[in-house]
Amino acid sequence: MRFSELIGRELYCENMKIGKITNIIVDEEKWKITHFEIELKKEAAFEILGVKSTVKNVLAISAVGPSSKAMAKDGINLQVALGQLRIYLRPP
Repeated sequence: MRFSELIGRELYCENMKIGKITNIIVDEEKWKITHFEIELKKEAAFEILGVKSTVKNVLAISAVGPSSKAMAKDGINLQVALGQLRIYLRPP
């Protein structure tokens, strides 16, 4: 899969559509994806961060888990609980 195919993919956590990938952050020394820049949907932003609007944020790739479990036809399923998702996010 190409990096460009990941941009725009929907993200799901516990069957809730939480947002979409807007960019990919790569460690230039190791040539490894470290984070996804994401846009959280309004409902997800409120549920996770207590914010009442859409939010851009950066998601650690460790929240995704192995691609064999995460990749779905309609998006990417995160392998962490919704209540834990906050620790994998940081402001851009």
